[in-house]
Amino acid sequence: MIDPICGMEVAADSPRRFTFEATTYCFCSDHCLRKFSADPEKYVGAATSSGAGSSHAIHTCPMHPEVRQPGPGVCPKCGMALEPEMPALDAGENPERVDFRRRFWWTLPLTIATFVLAMWGERLLPGVSGAARNWTQLVLASPVVLWGAAPFFARCIASIRTRNPNMWTLIGLGVAAAYLYSVAATIAPDAIPAGFHAHGGAAVYFEAAAVIVSLTLMGQLLELGARSRTSAALRALLDLAPATARRIGEHGAEEDIPLAHVHVGDRLRVRPGEKVPVDGVVVEGRSSVDESMVTGESIPVEKGLGDALVGATLNGNGSLVMRAEHVGAETVLARIVQMVAAAQRSRAPMQRLADGVSYWFVLGVVGVAAVTFLAWGFLGPEPRWLYALVNAVAVLIIACPCALGLATPMSIMVAMGRGASGGVLFHDAEAIESLRRVDTLVVDKTGTLTEGKPAFHSVVELGPVPSSATDSARGDDLLRVAASLDAASEHPLADAIVGEARRRGLVLAKAERFEAATGLGVRGTVEGRAVAIGNTMLMMEGGIDASPLAEQAERLRQEGATVMFVAIDGRLAGLVAVDDPIRKSAPDAMRRLKQAGIRVVMATGDGLTTARAVAAKLGIDEVRGEVRPEDKRAWVAKLQAAGHRVAMAGDGINDAPALAQADVGISMGTGTDVAMAAGKVTLVKGDLAGILRARELSEATVANMKQNLAFALAYNALGVPLAAGVLYPFLGILLSPMIAAAAMSFSSVSVVANALRLRRA
Repeated sequence: MIDPICGMEVAADSPRRFTFEATTYCFCSDHCLRKFSADPEKYVGAATSSGAGSSHAIHTCPMHPEVRQPGPGVCPKCGMALEPEMPALDAGENPERVDFRRRFWWTLPLTIATFVLAMWGERLLPGVSGAARNWTQLVLASPVVLWGAAPFFARCIASIRTRNPNMWTLIGLGVAAAYLYSVAATIAPDAIPAGFHAHGGAAVYFEAAAVIVSLTLMGQLLELGARSRTSAALRALLDLAPATARRIGEHGAEEDIPLAHVHVGDRLRVRPGEKVPVDGVVVEGRSSVDESMVTGESIPVEKGLGDALVGATLNGNGSLVMRAEHVGAETVLARIVQMVAAAQRSRAPMQRLADGVSYWFVLGVVGVAAVTFLAWGFLGPEPRWLYALVNAVAVLIIACPCALGLATPMSIMVAMGRGASGGVLFHDAEAIESLRRVDTLVVDKTGTLTEGKPAFHSVVELGPVPSSATDSARGDDLLRVAASLDAASEHPLADAIVGEARRRGLVLAKAERFEAATGLGVRGTVEGRAVAIGNTMLMMEGGIDASPLAEQAERLRQEGATVMFVAIDGRLAGLVAVDDPIRKSAPDAMRRLKQAGIRVVMATGDGLTTARAVAAKLGIDEVRGEVRPEDKRAWVAKLQAAGHRVAMAGDGINDAPALAQADVGISMGTGTDVAMAAGKVTLVKGDLAGILRARELSEATVANMKQNLAFALAYNALGVPLAAGVLYPFLGILLSPMIAAAAMSFSSVSVVANALRLRRA
């Protein structure tokens, strides 16, 4: 058994157990048990991908993702075999494909013999009577129909019992009609009405029933093989993780252990050329790390003391010692796989239309088959009832709703995998369908247009700052107080201030009553003094006059720096300026977005002057500065009310309301978990060029879905009338049920093959 939280192997009789959806999971510790029981759905897929047996895998239907159950089975709505929500590297070949292959190859010789006997039996066996040949066909075709087509009949019966007509309803009725009629004509030929007779006796269609079964089995084999490739991207991601890790023991001894045995806090060595085993931080050494397999960025990233490492990335020439921070289902790689798998199961709005059409389509086809049978039986030429049977079976067989049902899910599954391999994660199918229609992009500044790793710029004191310590350099008093308060903050700007104070060797005090005013700044108490650090609006809220430093602040903003005023005991004490470099990819990304006709608007909590300075470097014309989180959301809502399709790109907690409000929220993978949860698209690297890649993939995917739907609808619009015999009065053309079966299989395979083209998008 595998612990779904940390990935450790656990004995099946572990006392720590939890049952979820009829599946029992075992845990190595109370911590893992509590975490799983709080949100089991978050981890069930990870248990499967970590090596849990198939009985522990949650299976779902590609066409109806709401159908979920532990272990394999058949979808009650469409009859398709359920597939694991999360692919496993050691899962082996699809068991349904193995079963269908066995049935196909064992029955194919019997089908060929039946077909040859039906077509050329009189010529090959001139001395054998027609009745004897019919009995021989019955013996040959019965194993094909009764055993080879057994899964078809089971699904047909289930579709009728559950009132979910689907492709198996049509195939089952068609094969059963041809076979049962032929059995009756063989056993009791005199009981068959004269309208069914041809060439002096009751005609049989064993070869049609057998060939339909073999062609359907072959079509399913091709379709299942193509569908298995839609999960190739997920399996490739799973395969990135190394099998072992090199753990450093308490006394310095090193040993290679299975990845599932790594715990949080373990010290691991990553040698040159090895993959980083799990997420963690560098505690010793320096090296460059290739993160392209996770982020899509090909340039290696330099890593040193305190830098974060992502599991499955490739170490360069240096040796690193790291501390494990996240293992098992909580690693970046595992979360990416879970996110992509969940997105692949989501349903696009276009698919809802196809689902509704499919249901009524099947009922309509059964009705058309009934009308065809009666029309030919009463109005057709002799042998009219024989024509009626053949054409009605052809109508049932050629009308394949499977192609219609697969049209959008296959495109979505392939596109999600393609996006993941390029560092773009779509959270659901609706996002991939909506992104192409976006005409306005609202972007945050810090962490989105800029690196999100601010560097200290300068500090300006308005006057002496009371201090309990003796500081050697001007500004150290103010910096020490500001850093003491900011040490409790998680904002990147605060990190820059705290980092500079520690670089100068300043001793920080403990902050009390810390309060973060989102979008404005922070407040608290340091050494008994009330301290506030933030923008002009925070000062105004506190009744503090910031005008004495307004000129200096404006000059710093014009240089692109972010200015934060510092007030102590209700009076302005000075300011701290922090500079955040613009992302290298941002200028080109902004230029290309404008070329694509997308209106770009910057909305930031920073001062307007700073925002304009950054916008000028990036060619952004519309800027809104010093906006609160609710202001960003309101601005997005205003654009939507004006008829625009709006995307919002951000990375912080303050961006979450606007990300949720936007038609498509785009979160930076380098940002906060709150922002990533609020967005519908995540750029793993946090690179704005990913927006362009995501939009291009959205356009290609929607075009692919439309192609699939158009093909499926056109195929049925042409095939059903042809099978019904509408051309017979004019051209004398009738469609054999065998040809109809081949065309039916071809339609499904064609739809899946077209979807697979997105892998090259």
